Amino acid sequence: MQFRLSYAEVEQFSESKAGKRLPLSYNDTHTVRISYPVPLMGSVGVDITVDRINGSDVFLSFGGGAAIEFMLRTALNQAKNQPGMEMVQMLGGNQLLLNLGKSPNLAPILERINLEDICFDEQFIIIQFSPKNDLV
Repeated sequence: MQFRLSYAEVEQFSESKAGKRLPLSYNDTHTVRISYPVPLMGSVGVDITVDRINGSDVFLSFGGGAAIEFMLRTALNQAKNQPGMEMVQMLGGNQLLLNLGKSPNLAPILERINLEDICFDEQFIIIQFSPKNDLV
């Protein structure tokens, strides 16, 4: 089974919650580029790759070098008290852990499904899942 979110929906959601539109663009099946407008510089982009999924934990890596890592680490530190940030954990180097099971909205859903993959195409984030065996 699949659930699809358009990049436009995610961009509108980020703008409504954070006040910033973060444009998304397709890189490859498991990598999406997120752009962030920076005054006087234009924009900075970071490539986010879905490396693997383990239960409700999504392991991500990002590209862009030391400057991007510093900016991302700083942004996550500043946002640490915002709702939803309890799901995000910075791992060593250029890796992040997104623990979807810590979301009060997603936890009940994740109890009923097996999250199989998160991938991308030109317009959508595609979440692939199956019902848990005991629910079929």
